Amino acid sequence: MLTGASRIHQSGFPLALIAVLVCSAFQFSSTARMVVLHATVVDRKGGFASGLKESDFSVSEDGVAQPIRLFEVEDAPVTVGLLVDNSGSMRRKRSDVSAAALVFMHKSNPADELFVINFNDRVVFGLPETKLFSANFQQLLLALSNATTGGKTSLNDAVLTGLEHLRKGSLNKKVLIVISDGGDNASKHTLKEVVAAAEKSDVTIYAVGLFDEDDTDRNPKVLNLLAKVTGGQAFYPPETPGVIAICERIAADIRHQYTIGYKPEHQEMDGKFRAIHVWVKAAGGTRYTVRTRSGYLASEEEPIQ
Repeated sequence: MLTGASRIHQSGFPLALIAVLVCSAFQFSSTARMVVLHATVVDRKGGFASGLKESDFSVSEDGVAQPIRLFEVEDAPVTVGLLVDNSGSMRRKRSDVSAAALVFMHKSNPADELFVINFNDRVVFGLPETKLFSANFQQLLLALSNATTGGKTSLNDAVLTGLEHLRKGSLNKKVLIVISDGGDNASKHTLKEVVAAAEKSDVTIYAVGLFDEDDTDRNPKVLNLLAKVTGGQAFYPPETPGVIAICERIAADIRHQYTIGYKPEHQEMDGKFRAIHVWVKAAGGTRYTVRTRSGYLASEEEPIQ
């Protein structure tokens, strides 16, 4: 359910445009499901486009125009999962990664709810079992510092665990931030399973790839794919300290999003992929780039666990 800032239209639900991160791709009314998107809009210089109106946006699903039913522009709090690679290949980068995560926390909305997953051969939650989320800086710092670096990488398992945990969050916007080299040599689950779970969710995934030139496990294609299907972004700083500025950028991206919702013409949950396209035609002919999820998997099945 969305916040009270939405405007109720005579045709039904409020209209909303969102740039994405992780949970269910659908919201349901008494009569039909609604697809909710989280969208980031930038100008030619990469600056965030503010002040756009509902009438500036258009949405299509599988090439068919969709009337917008929900539209919001606000800095809404977010449920965020920080997934930090602690495999042996990340050992030298660990201090910069922790610093970047702390910068992200400082730049976030104070009402955000966060959790930390540290992964190598195993996937481990940083917070105590009795605490699902936290906004307390000291608790999150401890969650980051508790990890032991070494071993292999179970990236797929970590992302699936993060997607599942996001479903327990109380906030409507959900995001995963994955900091890794993109390699996987220890997971029980496949990349195909991860992508399917991401496509069934409404989570936005941001990825930060940290590579060494001689890193045989590096796999930017995986990080690019996870970001693309969910409407996030993948970043590759040339130097590890650059991850700090990237985490600042991600925090700003999350806080400058539009939320859009529509009731699709095809309501069938047939397991097929529905392609989504969102674009902006603003007054004065200004050109904008819209980033949101590329579509969703119309399936009632539970995400893979």
